[in-house]
Amino acid sequence: MRQFITIAVNAFMELIRQPVFLLLMTGSVLFEMFLAVPYYFAFGDEPKLVENSTLAVMLLSGLFGAVLSASSSLAREIRSGTALAVLSKPVGRAQFLLAKFAGLAAALGVLTYINMVGVLLASRMAFDAYGSTDLRAIGIFGGGIALAYGLGGFSNFFLRRPFVSDTVLAFIVMATFASFLVFTFTTQKQSVGVEAHVDWRLVPAGLLVLFALWILAAIALASSTRLDTIATLAVCSAFFLLGLMSDYFFGQRAAHGEWWASTLYSIVPNWQLFWLADAIETGKNTFQWAYVGKAFGYMVCYAAAALVIGMALFEERELS
Repeated sequence: MRQFITIAVNAFMELIRQPVFLLLMTGSVLFEMFLAVPYYFAFGDEPKLVENSTLAVMLLSGLFGAVLSASSSLAREIRSGTALAVLSKPVGRAQFLLAKFAGLAAALGVLTYINMVGVLLASRMAFDAYGSTDLRAIGIFGGGIALAYGLGGFSNFFLRRPFVSDTVLAFIVMATFASFLVFTFTTQKQSVGVEAHVDWRLVPAGLLVLFALWILAAIALASSTRLDTIATLAVCSAFFLLGLMSDYFFGQRAAHGEWWASTLYSIVPNWQLFWLADAIETGKNTFQWAYVGKAFGYMVCYAAAALVIGMALFEERELS
């Protein structure tokens, strides 16, 4: 068990030390904030438009984060010989792969948490044609990001610590503190006579996005046992696109009893199951947490199946 925890922690720290991880995290949350700035003139549906757009940014940034992190965590170590050095110790291949997935899942959890803060802030900043941009919220959150980078630079210059990982950890703290300040001590008019508020119903929606990302991470890690970064990205993109359209391609034919459609409908993950934005828009929010529990069970089963396939592929992989 100690070896598993050590490998998982090392995998997590190695991932958050990657500059691309920090850039992806910063770019995605800043873009989510930007989505709440322009005037959309969407006839009163501006908040819904902003919420859907920010959730989509969270999902797409997590897709790239899962693929890049899986390739960095496993494919590069196989190529460089690090995996062979670790497996020469009393560590099994299955334990090694599962520990890598645990570290990858934790890194994606950090990325999703920061994106979730951005989504909640964007829901608080959204306004219609009669409102205005919340400059105070932008200033507070932007100042928090700048301070996080400043703390990372300070620790790197004076304490000789790694800049990227310290900046990521400072980013988590400062983003949380800045969002607390915005939610507690600032106010904004969303429309004429309407006070802006945080849409906390987005929290279960964000958890469902995280579950989808963990499934993608399991698929990416299984692919990384044999493929490099670009090929892994192609495989995950194919699963992602097919999963978005699985109801149309396979669901209707499976309902008519076609065995091949039923088989593919079970194999391809249905990402629509993890998209709660439509239910939030229609006001159907009483079932969300029960639905989140069912989605968690689906995620565990699918990720376990993908990891079992990854273990089988990894066992036959020549590492020397």
